[in-house]
Amino acid sequence: MHPRDPEALGLVTHGTLAVEGRLLDASNVTLYCTVTLDGISASAVYKPVHGERPLWDFPHGTLAHREIASYLIANAAELGAIPPTALRDGPLGEGMVQLWVEATEEDLVDVFHPDEVPNGWRRVLHARDRGGEPIVVAHSDREDVRELAALDAVLNNADRKGGHVVRGSDDQVYGLDHGICLHAEPKLRTVLWGWAGEPLPTGIVERLRKLRADLDGRLGEQLGSHLTGRERRALDERVAGLLSRGTFPAPVEDFRAVPWPLF
Repeated sequence: MHPRDPEALGLVTHGTLAVEGRLLDASNVTLYCTVTLDGISASAVYKPVHGERPLWDFPHGTLAHREIASYLIANAAELGAIPPTALRDGPLGEGMVQLWVEATEEDLVDVFHPDEVPNGWRRVLHARDRGGEPIVVAHSDREDVRELAALDAVLNNADRKGGHVVRGSDDQVYGLDHGICLHAEPKLRTVLWGWAGEPLPTGIVERLRKLRADLDGRLGEQLGSHLTGRERRALDERVAGLLSRGTFPAPVEDFRAVPWPLF
């Protein structure tokens, strides 16, 4: 099923889950499933709350709620793309269920020799490999990648790795894995720093204005089930700050600005 199919959210919300296997490279319990409803089947990811690994700075048992809140925000603002995501019961209890995205093999974030960075790509990090050779971490300058960078600033995404940015078979770029988002304290760690300090495009500004209005309405009510009051206020302040400054955020010197590992 296409992630933008109108029936996709109902499928992941109400469909019957059948666990097919586990994704072993994930830090939390992440299960690959088939979800079926009214004769329609699709692949999905299921992350049970009981399988969340405790973190020192995020309250235990809240990551699934942060995934849902991130989806609601992105969907309401039409900013960036997160696959249809629901909080529901499953074979291992309550958890996050998200439609699986069939990704292409195209890398949108990659490591290059400094002389081989593709034209137009945005350089993020200069380093050296194990042999001491210079390397550059860079990402695509696609418009939908830029929107995802703006969404990360809204969500205060603390873990935007390169592998969390994928191009689907429909040519849409999707952001994955938003459990470590929406903390009340600044924690933005991302590989999408290529537009740091640059003016926000008019289209993104308009979407942020829409988001600010939605936060005062139904979206704000929905988020009340997933975020604390302090986290909600911090979200409001981040959106207001982006609109006031009119630019993409830039890394702060005394804070690690990229996740580790990067991919």
